[in-house]
Amino acid sequence: MPSQKLPFHIAIVGGGIGGLCAALSIHHHCPKDESVIIDVYEQAPEYKEIGAGLGIGVNAAKLLHRIGVGEDLNKISGHRNGIWISFRRYDTGSEIVTVPVDDRQEIRQSPVHRAEFLSLLFDHVKQRNAATLHINKKCIELKDQGNFVELCFADGTTTTADLVVGCDGIHSNIRSQFRSDNPKYSGRMCYRGLVPIKDLESWWPFDSYSVSWLGPDKHFLAFPISKNTLLNIVAFVYSDDDLTKESWTATGQRSEVQVEFESFDTTVRKTISFMNENPSKWILNDRELLDQWVYGDGKIVLMGDAAHAMLPHQGAGAGQAIEDGYILGRAIADYLAASPERDTHTLQRWMQLYQDVRLPRAQKAQATARQAGEVYEMQTPEMKGKAYEDCLPLVRDSLKDRMQWIWAGDIEAEYGAKKQLLVDQNNSEMCRDTKMINSLTERAVLVGQE
Repeated sequence: MPSQKLPFHIAIVGGGIGGLCAALSIHHHCPKDESVIIDVYEQAPEYKEIGAGLGIGVNAAKLLHRIGVGEDLNKISGHRNGIWISFRRYDTGSEIVTVPVDDRQEIRQSPVHRAEFLSLLFDHVKQRNAATLHINKKCIELKDQGNFVELCFADGTTTTADLVVGCDGIHSNIRSQFRSDNPKYSGRMCYRGLVPIKDLESWWPFDSYSVSWLGPDKHFLAFPISKNTLLNIVAFVYSDDDLTKESWTATGQRSEVQVEFESFDTTVRKTISFMNENPSKWILNDRELLDQWVYGDGKIVLMGDAAHAMLPHQGAGAGQAIEDGYILGRAIADYLAASPERDTHTLQRWMQLYQDVRLPRAQKAQATARQAGEVYEMQTPEMKGKAYEDCLPLVRDSLKDRMQWIWAGDIEAEYGAKKQLLVDQNNSEMCRDTKMINSLTERAVLVGQE
């Protein structure tokens, strides 16, 4: 009687947006039986997002619809009224350039509240029984045990997995096993807050709530979330202070924001007056581009901020994590179909395929996000030293089509093309190995006949 094959055990370290999207994608693409077991390990005492609004581009929304989350996504997202962002002068509010979007379609740009979106993903994981969700599980060490990985937690417990997915954020313990974290202060910090739109709608002067006022060395961003009941505010300020300590819980004073933006137009100043007395105050650090996401002979992979933490200036970070999770799910499913023996050599090839598809695109998003911040505040090499008026045409040309490559990206097609190359390579190697075996067999027969 043949022995029963053990399930393929996947440990996802990190229960944020990236981790839960990965769990849903893997569950969606893999067989719906007991051959795949997924565990998500979250270090916090609950599944909770810190922060307020985030943007989900149409590129990521499309993937969420494919794994069955899109309908609920639309129920919690804000509406941009056909405008991604209307970029405006800081002093008068007059238009610099407006970037349009078609948000009348089922699959559309989706600005959401982080907590609401995480709750949505959490509910889908539970409803589908896609993964076992753990809390108070801080992974502090991985031990490569050959055919599997041992995970060691801060509470003294351990577990094992065939594949570890590290998506434990910018301060990733998983990444730190292989690469040092060297944050570099970007020169910017930001104040974040929420304002009820009902407090603004009687006097708001624009057709959309998606507006960004651009000024020298600072800019003020607003966009609607929570079905247009809340306005997400992010006020960016350039500072020469050499700051590196990141905190998602630090707060500032509303009066600080008022002083920083006292030269901005009436709409900005009035909006600030409705902010909470103690807005969040975030230091924005940049990070080097990682050239490797796959370790331990394919048994350990990185994704999300652990792999490609980026500055928020294009609103693309969450979307890139969603793309990671989707392609990882496809690669795992194809590996299991192609390798009934589940050997680690084959696993490494399929995880390398995941990296080959995702890394170049994520790195480009990192680099262009960095550049976008410089454009918004007139700090590019071409703009430095120029008068504000002389910078505006350069800003307009840079921003009008800036996001199209992200939104129009077809990672399904890219995955399919690179997958075919891998399949062809595997088939070629199998053919070569078969010929070699046949040749050796023929020689052995001839020797035996002599």
